[in-house]
Amino acid sequence: MPSPRPLRADARRNRDALLTAAREAFLADDDAHVEEIARRAGVAVGTLYRHFDTREALVAEVYRQEVAELCDAPARLLAQHAPDEALRTFLLLLVEHAAVGRGMSEALESIMATDSPVFDDARDEMARALDELLAAGVAAGLVREGVGGRVALRALGGICGMRAKGWEDDAVHVATILYDGLRYGAATRD
Repeated sequence: MPSPRPLRADARRNRDALLTAAREAFLADDDAHVEEIARRAGVAVGTLYRHFDTREALVAEVYRQEVAELCDAPARLLAQHAPDEALRTFLLLLVEHAAVGRGMSEALESIMATDSPVFDDARDEMARALDELLAAGVAAGLVREGVGGRVALRALGGICGMRAKGWEDDAVHVATILYDGLRYGAATRD
């Protein structure tokens, strides 16, 4: 199957405007309608549907974009910080990502009923990003061996999935405890 042709510049701008408007709309109002998103993007509803077959497809793409931005962070963090500090920062970015996801919770629930692999793909990407940071920390002797990205992600998942008031402060605290635990027993520590 041939790869799809690249979008024309105006079509790319419209698609990007729709994604930006959708993200803002979903964060402000989970139940944002496609008409409102198109209006915010400055395009007609038909343009929205040319890019995204359904509202759920738009929601999934907004979420994929959020995850891709998050999972691009490890390389940048490792270039700017020691591996253990890069890991700490990324754990906090995961909490922030969960807060954005919570802001989009109703919108995201609309794709949970579909066969979309978006959540499984997101967890895989986040686990790989954590694997990269954990491996760098182990190689530098700053992080303990034997903990993979999927396990670290699951450790944060429970608290980030809570809907109780104050969950975000608790999640930051749990991320700090997790970070301390990942450094305990590292090769250069006694």
